[in-house]
Order: sequence, then structure tokens, then C-alpha cells
Amino acid sequence: MAAVKSVKIDGEDIHVFNSAIYLFESSTGFTLELDMIVSEVVVKKYKNEENLIAEIELDEGRIISSIMHVKVLAGRLPQLNLFCEINDPDEYQDFHRIHENDSKFPDIEEGITIEEIRKVEMPIEKVNVKLKLPIDQVEWLQKQKPQDLNEFFKEVIYHNWRKQAAK
Repeated sequence: MAAVKSVKIDGEDIHVFNSAIYLFESSTGFTLELDMIVSEVVVKKYKNEENLIAEIELDEGRIISSIMHVKVLAGRLPQLNLFCEINDPDEYQDFHRIHENDSKFPDIEEGITIEEIRKVEMPIEKVNVKLKLPIDQVEWLQKQKPQDLNEFFKEVIYHNWRKQAAK
């Protein structure tokens, strides 16, 4: 069976934690499908795209370049599905085939955790916090640079989080 070695989307290398590439057969024809576990950052970047240029390198060295549609797959882990219609399924004889009536799709989540994914690429989110503090603390906060405050709160949270986890 064909296996994915690397993926580029719009010329940018994507870290793929696990994937499955296969032909999907329906009554209307065949599509080439690539399901992949990626980081939350990658999902956020491409979730609103309709089409993109994908370059998929297989373990055996073959490269598939195509304009593909993208959709986000629901699951425990961040997943993208890239797909495009194909005319000649015989070009992909070494690919796993899944029929529209099949109930089982490849399980690409097995053995991977969100913590492992976040070690590679941690999403950064903006958060607003409303606090009631003494005026001297408010004045101190207002004098700080946003970057310094980000580091300060990150350290405080990680320090307290580790203390609580150790209990």
C-alpha cells in the first residue's frame, strides 16, 4: 500500500503526524483522498480554504501534485482531509480503495496524543482577562510591555500548574 513521506501545501512543508492516502470510490467516480493528523495551527491556517495546491511525496519516491479541496475532519485530534477527483484509478493500483458503502475508514489517530502534537507546534491564543486588583498592581501592569507580560503570565501559570499536578 502507498504511504506518505511528506506533504507540502501551497509550497510550505506540513508536519504530518500520521496519514492515510487512498482512493474513495462512489457512484459518481473516484477521488484521491489524504487524511492527515496535523497540528492545531495547521488546521486553523487552512480550515477556511476551499482549494489549495498539494504536493504529496510517497515513500517509494513518487510525487503527486494537484489542486485539492480541503476539509477539517472531526475527531479527538486535529485532522485535515485533502481530496481531488481522478480520471484513471488504474494509475493508483497500489493505493488502498474504500467504497462509499464501506463503514470503516483508516484510523490515523491511534497512538498519537494532543500533547505530542503540541510539543511540535503549540498554538498561541489571545486571551482577555478581567481582574480586580489594587491600584499599585494595576499601575505596575500598565507599565509593562505586552511581550514581558506574556512571558510573566506564562511562567506563573506553568509554575502553578506543575505544583498542582505534583499533588
